[in-house]
Amino acid sequence: MSLFALSPKASALKEKLETFVNERCIPAESEYERHIARFAGADRWTPSAVPPVIERLKSEAQALGFWNLFLPHPVPDHLISKDGGDVVLVPSMYLSNREYGILCEVMGRSALAPEACNCSAPDTGNMEVLLKHGTNDQQSTYLKPLLQGKMRSAFLMTEPDVASSDARNLQAKLTKSVGEDGRVRYVLSGRKWWSTGAMDPRCGVALVVAEMDSGHSSLTPPSEEKQSKFGNQTVVIVPMSHPGIKCVRPLTVFGYDDAPHGHAEVLLENVELDESAVILGEGRGFEISQSRLGPGRIHHCMRAVGLAARCYEIMLERTFQRQTFGKYLHEHGSCRELIADSASDLEAARLLTLACAEEIDRLGARGAREKIALIKVTVPELTSRVVDRAVQIFGGAGVCGDFPLARALVGLRSLRIADGPDAVHKQSLALMELKKAKRRMQSRM
Repeated sequence: MSLFALSPKASALKEKLETFVNERCIPAESEYERHIARFAGADRWTPSAVPPVIERLKSEAQALGFWNLFLPHPVPDHLISKDGGDVVLVPSMYLSNREYGILCEVMGRSALAPEACNCSAPDTGNMEVLLKHGTNDQQSTYLKPLLQGKMRSAFLMTEPDVASSDARNLQAKLTKSVGEDGRVRYVLSGRKWWSTGAMDPRCGVALVVAEMDSGHSSLTPPSEEKQSKFGNQTVVIVPMSHPGIKCVRPLTVFGYDDAPHGHAEVLLENVELDESAVILGEGRGFEISQSRLGPGRIHHCMRAVGLAARCYEIMLERTFQRQTFGKYLHEHGSCRELIADSASDLEAARLLTLACAEEIDRLGARGAREKIALIKVTVPELTSRVVDRAVQIFGGAGVCGDFPLARALVGLRSLRIADGPDAVHKQSLALMELKKAKRRMQSRM
């Protein structure tokens, strides 16, 4: 089967989505930026700073059937209103990871399209966690408004005082106690950063990864996954309105603050919780984190391909518009080399990601770990090279804000750190390759 094969229904959906992204989302980007530019300082994270255009696009996406396309399977019945009142919109068809990856490339062409379709990070990963592991109450309280697009969310894992590429370094603590009334209580304390979306005025909930206090050994019976070296991590769900959560400051990415969504440093001061806040169970945090990263990396990588493809097309157009030394840019041999290299990198990134998505569909995220590590390392680098060449061809215009190239380059460079730095994934990939080689050698003995 071709990696690009789509059913007639999915193919029609892709064609409609392309029109929506190219004719509605991309033209709306300048309106979005103009609105944000009206605000300064702390005002950039207030309800007024949220551009009205995004709600308009969300309404259009809902009407066109582009809503919640990331959903891997039907949502539980208790989330769907029977009387037509408080409705959760579900997609007209449930796509495989490979099919959704193809649509992700389309959405990745515009910074607005994923949110317009309720398919943006970190919400999709959090919704998948709640869909897969959440209790009925957790799903009704948090998953439902997220699926409706009425609320946004954050995932708090990375910490400022430790190298969070090693998940064993987490310092945030979850302390458990049992009161005289027999009720279990927890206190969450720590500091997180790069908490994407935590300062967004629409952010209503955070999923927080913390270590169980080592002084308390009353953990639930360990699963096979939990018996790993990460077995003490636990994920709790915390409403952003909790008085113990304080957004200390917004962080910038190469100067971009990405308001009103942004990336926050968050202080967790004696956040009191009960058993209803724990997702899946004590000590299951690493398992939960990994479950949201497998498909999530397909989404990230294919959006990266879509963004790079848009920059590549802009680059090609530029070569027909500008002249140097009496020739159009595309007539210079050096420029043609940049074009050829970019076409190769773009197609390699696309094929690697779709092959990974297809393997997840066949074997599950655990069975596709090798390919997931491979695309996490390779795709951001390949797509960054494409955008970097576009910047070079644009010259001074490429590094300013008049075109999407500079922001695209920043985003793709950041992707080499997000969800774990390249070095960690290269090490994992190398170990898997060495194990395979060792098995082959042993089979010949």
